[in-house]
Amino acid sequence: MLRNILILNMFCFAFLLGVQTSNSQNIESKKQNTTLKKPPYLKAGDTVAIVAPSGILKNRTDEIAQAQALLKSWGLHSLIGKHVFSKADHFAGTDDERCEDLQNALDDPKISAIWCARGGYGTVRVLDKLDFSKFKQNPKWVIGYSDITALHNQIHNEGVESLHAIMCVSLPKDETEIEASISSFKSTLFGKPLSYSLEGSTYNKTGITTGQLVGGNLTMLHTMLGSKTSIDTSGKILFIEEIGEYKYHIDRMLQSLKRAGYFKNCKGIIVGDMSKMRTNTTLWGTSIEQLILDALTEFNFPITFNMPAGHEPDNRALILGRVIDLTVKKEKTTIVFKN
Repeated sequence: MLRNILILNMFCFAFLLGVQTSNSQNIESKKQNTTLKKPPYLKAGDTVAIVAPSGILKNRTDEIAQAQALLKSWGLHSLIGKHVFSKADHFAGTDDERCEDLQNALDDPKISAIWCARGGYGTVRVLDKLDFSKFKQNPKWVIGYSDITALHNQIHNEGVESLHAIMCVSLPKDETEIEASISSFKSTLFGKPLSYSLEGSTYNKTGITTGQLVGGNLTMLHTMLGSKTSIDTSGKILFIEEIGEYKYHIDRMLQSLKRAGYFKNCKGIIVGDMSKMRTNTTLWGTSIEQLILDALTEFNFPITFNMPAGHEPDNRALILGRVIDLTVKKEKTTIVFKN
């Protein structure tokens, strides 16, 4: 009997030690994710790879040429992915072709940044084919928005910052039309301090907070839910934007994220553009701002609107994974990115 008791005690001690070690490893893992690697800022002579991980670029060679010209005007070289103009139904090449271009750009130490040509749909189909081991050893800026949110999420979980900003096809023929967007993009790439003062809103939920900025397109955040690419928003500030959705679908996604605990330990919300909202036959009855406030009413974190980022021409750069100071008032909001 005594022998059995001793064996049981030894088993319990080993089990508790294992649990404690596991918990310590989990805590340490989260600590490691609080400070992400900052890719080196660009300088004259660096090379930017242009890739197309999502939608097809049919008849858009002029826009890619314009993007190359813009980079050249900044003293940068450009390299076009082998399959950028490939076609495979909806996509810019097959999954393997799009993955090949992206993987080559991730691995090449001579590439300083990866600029996504466009969004659309398709990035999620290549995520599990990618190997980020060389990228983590030699991190570089990955740039894009919309469907590229899937890639931003994965890169965040790999421990590296990324850049939510305009894509190649965002450029109009008259670039002065989006001068502020281009300026914020260039300034951020070259390492200038980044901050914003946003127009106030009566819908703003006031407060002051600090945390890593994460997020992107709401549909893509919802798509990532439950996968290894989904972001743990604990202690972080979430940015969201959307295009072409019904209000009830916005509410559905927010409710789904909320039920999954997505907002439980979040520290704040920055709402970007909610563009081209579709009108349902049964009207929702409130503004999109009020819809968001109602969906998140039980949380005490600040919520701010009027961030010019998303699917509108005025699409300012945001460093995802960077710690920001967020001050939300009714009359204005300030966002300061820490260096």
